[in-house]
Amino acid sequence: MKNNLSFEVFYLVLQIFGIFTISFILLHLVPGDPILIMLGESSTISDRVALRESLGLDQPLLQQLYHSLRGIFQGDFGVSIFSQQPVAQLITEAIKNTYVLAITSLMITLTFGLTAGFFAAKNQGQWLDKWISNSSLFFISIPHFFLGPLLILLFSIFLGWLPVSGMSGFNSIILPALTLALGLLAVTIKMTRNCMVDLMNSDVVRTARAKGLSEWSVMIHHVFRLVLIPIVTLLGMQFGSLLSGAVITETIFSWDGIGKLLVDSIQTRDYPITQACILLIATSYVCINFLTEILYQFIDPRMRHS
Repeated sequence: MKNNLSFEVFYLVLQIFGIFTISFILLHLVPGDPILIMLGESSTISDRVALRESLGLDQPLLQQLYHSLRGIFQGDFGVSIFSQQPVAQLITEAIKNTYVLAITSLMITLTFGLTAGFFAAKNQGQWLDKWISNSSLFFISIPHFFLGPLLILLFSIFLGWLPVSGMSGFNSIILPALTLALGLLAVTIKMTRNCMVDLMNSDVVRTARAKGLSEWSVMIHHVFRLVLIPIVTLLGMQFGSLLSGAVITETIFSWDGIGKLLVDSIQTRDYPITQACILLIATSYVCINFLTEILYQFIDPRMRHS
């Protein structure tokens, strides 16, 4: 067990290292020079050379990669090329806002997704089941970059209920959280409904009914409990997608999270911030999947015994 855990941790670190290295190389191969963006086309060659040397951008690519990795292992993410602020300070506030948004979206998904999927399965083949299933298909097919402006148009411009963008108050999180949650909500409803329908005719359920248990007791304690295993798999995978999907959503709603910070840093070629944002998103994605596997052992006794 300990050897398996050690291997999993080693593989996790290797994944993060590979993602960071590839993104670092690709980022420096993208056309565009941060020195020209900072100083402008009218700057002199001597000024460009001096600034490039002071920022360490004149060094070979592999040497820059080595210095970046050494700084990260020491807890130093460097300094922003443009603002000269510590990158750690910038990403700490940004990642906090992103996690608030992602967790809010996940709570919306869990609350409405499991409930709607449960009632759709309980009323299989009836009008409620068809209405919930068709609504799910509608939201699955809409991407974030279209759904976000659609919600702004409806709730902010036509109805005037919610702010268009920004982080002015509690109401500001509703639209971006809904934008992230609706796609995942639809998938959760479909998976919950389909898994419950399959389990309702299984031997486990027939045995429970033969013991004289009530229908609601069978649904909650037997069917719904087994459905949690694939749902945990789905949510574990999709939570990482919420962080990557937040790149578009945060930009649309001007939410000061890691996604918006990443887009801004790419536009200005601010390499230290871009690398730190990619590293955090990749680390979150990989670690969440790792924690999901551990969570299986508490949900499924068969995996715990094995």
